[in-house]
Amino acid sequence: MKKLWKLAATAAAASLLVAACGGSDSASDTTQAPAEGADVKVAVVYLGVPDDKGWTYQHEQGILQLEQELGVEVKRVENVPEGAESEATFEALAAEGYQLIFATSFGYGAPMAKVAVNHPDVCFQWATGAKFLLTKAGGGEFADFDALPTNLGTYFGAAEEARYLSGIAAGKATKNNKIGYVAAFPIPEVLRGINAFTLGARSVNPDATVQVTWTKTWFDPTIEKQAAESLLDAGVDVMAQHQDTTEPGLAADAKGAKWVGYNSDVKEAAPKAWLTAPTWNWGPFYTKTAQAVAGGTCPTDEYYGNMQDGMVTLASFGESVDAETQSLIEEKKAATIAGEFAPFTGPINKQDGSAWLADGEKAELGFLLGEMLFFVEGVVGSAKG
Repeated sequence: MKKLWKLAATAAAASLLVAACGGSDSASDTTQAPAEGADVKVAVVYLGVPDDKGWTYQHEQGILQLEQELGVEVKRVENVPEGAESEATFEALAAEGYQLIFATSFGYGAPMAKVAVNHPDVCFQWATGAKFLLTKAGGGEFADFDALPTNLGTYFGAAEEARYLSGIAAGKATKNNKIGYVAAFPIPEVLRGINAFTLGARSVNPDATVQVTWTKTWFDPTIEKQAAESLLDAGVDVMAQHQDTTEPGLAADAKGAKWVGYNSDVKEAAPKAWLTAPTWNWGPFYTKTAQAVAGGTCPTDEYYGNMQDGMVTLASFGESVDAETQSLIEEKKAATIAGEFAPFTGPINKQDGSAWLADGEKAELGFLLGEMLFFVEGVVGSAKG
């Protein structure tokens, strides 16, 4: 029987702004706790595998929390490429009767939306995207916001907050002011991470630069290792990354350099090199969303968590991060959580030195999500990939 959803949709811009100010509120307003062992069929689609110790691993920890707290078994589909193959996967899961389907990669957005239109009885949730990005793509079914499926929600978080903090650690750690960054794809998500990291580094070390190398991968140990080694050969003494492997950190460790990771606290992979990392806590969102679906609600707002609500976190510090640096980071972290500081607050210049944000001016969330296609001052390399 087709489920009649009690839709929790709001206008995209408004919901994003509400979530950014305290993401947990927007996710909990319409949730309803199910009975123990509620009969809800949940599936999650992974770009990689849970043992990558990175992006997929951290999502898996959230899914495990969902299973433990609600007593349901979640179907995992691993190693699903973005594009046509993912569309077929979503279609198959919907046909199999799954009521809630999570998609954990940016490139799953358009394929999931297409499937959602044909399965209004299924609740679809897309990680890292925003609905207006589907309309901007053009040339398809979603020429305007009203054409989007009403059973599609999005979820992500302000990783830029933790990126900025990790940049402070990198700016303090570099001895020659040359920091390297192994980057995935030139999309706004990655670009704003690099920019926030650079701003954090230069807030404590104005002479620091961040050299970017693109891999066009999310998970490829060989390519990511080679990219890191090329940066180290060019003289960087601190390494950062936006991929799922630990290879940049292992490469840094082999050269006696320092390392800022991403996604998970994997200090044990290279403890001598480790500084810290922006990390994720997906469990509360996954649990609340499944509770909502079990209670008859498909959350279709655009959830954007942050450090305040705990979706975005910062990993443990490495042994080489001194007490003064830790104190600086904790102070800025507290200000961020209190809403007194945001990474993209002017004055900030673009890479070429031209003004972007005036003193005290804050970037709007919609701009950060869809329009940040440039580097800020201090980044070395091309923002076009």
